[in-house]
Amino acid sequence: MPANPSLLILNPGITFPLRHFSFCCRRTRTLTTLALLRTSSSSSSSSSSSYATAKSNENVRFGRTGSISIPPPSTVDVVKKIDVNPPKGTRDFPPDEMRLRNWLFHNFRQVSQMFAFEEVDFPVLESEALFIRKAGEEIRDQLYCFEDRGNRRVALRPELTPSLARLVIQKGKSVSLPLKWFAVGQCWRYERMTRGRRREHYQWNMDIIGVPDVTAEAELISSIVTFFKRIGITASDVGFKISSRKVLQEVLQCYSIPDNLFGKVCIIIDKMEKIPIDEIKKELRSVELSDEAIEELLQVLSIKSLTKLEEKLGAAGEAVADLKRLFSLAEKFGYSEWIQFDASVVRGLAYYTGTVFEGFDREGKLRAICGGGRYDRLLSTFGGDDIPACGFGFGDAVIIELLKEKGLIPEMGEQVENIVCHLDPDLQDAAAAVATILRGKGQSVDLVLENKPLKWGNQECNPRHATTRNGGYNSVSHFKKGKWLKDFATRVRTMVEDEMEKIAGDKVKDKGSWGDKDKGLDPCFSYSFFEEASFFDNGR
Repeated sequence: MPANPSLLILNPGITFPLRHFSFCCRRTRTLTTLALLRTSSSSSSSSSSSYATAKSNENVRFGRTGSISIPPPSTVDVVKKIDVNPPKGTRDFPPDEMRLRNWLFHNFRQVSQMFAFEEVDFPVLESEALFIRKAGEEIRDQLYCFEDRGNRRVALRPELTPSLARLVIQKGKSVSLPLKWFAVGQCWRYERMTRGRRREHYQWNMDIIGVPDVTAEAELISSIVTFFKRIGITASDVGFKISSRKVLQEVLQCYSIPDNLFGKVCIIIDKMEKIPIDEIKKELRSVELSDEAIEELLQVLSIKSLTKLEEKLGAAGEAVADLKRLFSLAEKFGYSEWIQFDASVVRGLAYYTGTVFEGFDREGKLRAICGGGRYDRLLSTFGGDDIPACGFGFGDAVIIELLKEKGLIPEMGEQVENIVCHLDPDLQDAAAAVATILRGKGQSVDLVLENKPLKWGNQECNPRHATTRNGGYNSVSHFKKGKWLKDFATRVRTMVEDEMEKIAGDKVKDKGSWGDKDKGLDPCFSYSFFEEASFFDNGR
């Protein structure tokens, strides 16, 4: 065993004390997880020399590229420190938060692709006119909008559906219907912040363009249920409230309420769980609804059974027929236990025309998780021909809160399979060569760019660096005699051994085996180390 090991290669998918060195399975031809290289040069003398140089230049700053930066003169005015927090209502994503976000987005995309949807995207900055449809919509007053230098009114998108409609109109007949598109994009709304509600958020949208039947809505709800199941959410945690705006239309037609007031009434009804009922009645009177119409409307909106709705409106109307068909499809899709009828669900956006649905947590602690519905007449508001369409929006903020509430946030460490560290400055080039070989084989490698002591490797190769591709991780404390080699053989499958043999040739010296019974180790494993760094040059 070398007295002064110089190059350290760690595969953190299996971690163990450094004295175990590197192991190579003779049966499976598995790569060593830790190899030690040494040269005739003394690492201690190099360290001393490096330290002396650093001391002599302690007042000189070095940038990441190695360039020298002279400290500014003391006469320079002190710059006032900026506020390091992100703007109110927005977020930073440091590595741990970014890993969670990527995991969530990965599941969004995986489910969308399982349902054969294609991904699209749109500019974050859009024309303001795209989002100003009808007065009274809450979203109209929540825009981040301004006039650009070309005197154009623009806005940061508050949602994705209008951008989708614009793109469909732009493509026209160059695309064949039906379209099944999805998007994951950032949206901005200047609104009051609550739990799960921010001024910027990411939203997953799935839309079906060109299908007039409620089979489209059934497919969309099925995709959301599939997503919930993938991340551990069950029907006892989450449900869907389903209704149709045609229910409101049929009630309002009985009282000769003009069609141009329908959108305003829907926006008011959408506030029922947010403001007192007396305020709801006051706002309904302001749009010229009679007290009799208001009472009838509120009575219908309190219905929670599809059977009772049919008794109230009759079976001949489109609203009841569509809803019965959707609930029948839910049984065929296998998610009937997830859904329930609730006539009060209308959604707050003016463009919905038929079925609407909303995901909610059954404990009632959070706001709506997701929501969507049919919007058959949206394209005509932008000058296009109307095409039947439906879709949903699913934000990232509320679902994360729900996962925290249920204890379902997955443990995600840093995705690094190997750590390569040179313990001698003369072996920096050799370490880079090893890292390149491993990366060329498709493995992730953390190449340590500084000189580190041997004990640093044992400290660094911990669960932070020991996450394997299948999501599990091991650390020194997880291994026992006779068990850790089994974990090693089953969890770690590297592909660089053959390449190393080609490069190293006879420079690789087998120094013995770890087959001692008292160690509880399989004798088919042995440890190896390379005595010279020059074999990299010879082999390449």
